Amino acid sequence: MSPATEGTSQPAITPSQAGRGEGGRWRQVRFEELSDVLISEAPTREARASSNPVENAHPKLRLERRQKLEHHLKKSPTDLDGFMELGRIYRADDRPLEAKRIFEQARQIFPNEQELLWEYEEAVLARSLQQYREVSDLAARLDTLETERELKRSQNDWARRRMEVCMARLTRDPTLHHLHIALAEAMYDAEMYEDAISKLDAILDRDELSPLAYLIKGRCLLASGNDLQAMVALRAVALRRSVVAPLRTRIIALKLLCETAEKVGVSLTLTKYRNHLALAEQELAQHIASSK
Repeated sequence: MSPATEGTSQPAITPSQAGRGEGGRWRQVRFEELSDVLISEAPTREARASSNPVENAHPKLRLERRQKLEHHLKKSPTDLDGFMELGRIYRADDRPLEAKRIFEQARQIFPNEQELLWEYEEAVLARSLQQYREVSDLAARLDTLETERELKRSQNDWARRRMEVCMARLTRDPTLHHLHIALAEAMYDAEMYEDAISKLDAILDRDELSPLAYLIKGRCLLASGNDLQAMVALRAVALRRSVVAPLRTRIIALKLLCETAEKVGVSLTLTKYRNHLALAEQELAQHIASSK
């Protein structure tokens, strides 16, 4: 699931990336690495691809199929499978606004279909992400007050949409504990630090989630100015032996620990953190070299 899988060749990790964790389809840091944090309760994509080969077909074939389905649904507006296939084709063509329109139409006819609701939420998220990416690209080229305002607006919308979907899915199924990570990431992006920490506290005792949970908690505490408490959370990521965090997660936490220790003037522990960081980066370099 995580794009930061051990042993893969990745760009250098910087502490500014730490707030978003190492995974999550909808995190906003490195778009090319989007994976599947919000979608694990849905039918597998392999299953959908096998039953809907058109989604993986040539763009020209998808266009022809799309046109046929649009025409078909005008005559048969109660064909749920037709709506699902058409919406997924639009998603495959990176046209989430059209996908959202199709799933929205279908939801008016089939309000209780859970898979349809899931697809609609995915389209809403994908559209928000698409808008954020477009504005980010524009802001990278044009440094104006207008683009800055639009970038902030799209960032807020992206965070809000993730929060809405996460909370809705957790309401439907409280056992989806991994969504607390995605929810906290969105709250961090929205500068809702206390709310994010409260969501993370519920999963800190879950070994498979605790490294990322502590990492995001540390970032929230740093952003709130609670440096010493943040260091406690970051040490739980970087140095805990009972639950060893993934290598890249440890490196992010150690970099943040070094920065914070230097900031507060803790020289002895700073040396300790730098030594651990050097060892972890050496280990990562070995992993990358062995994978080539």
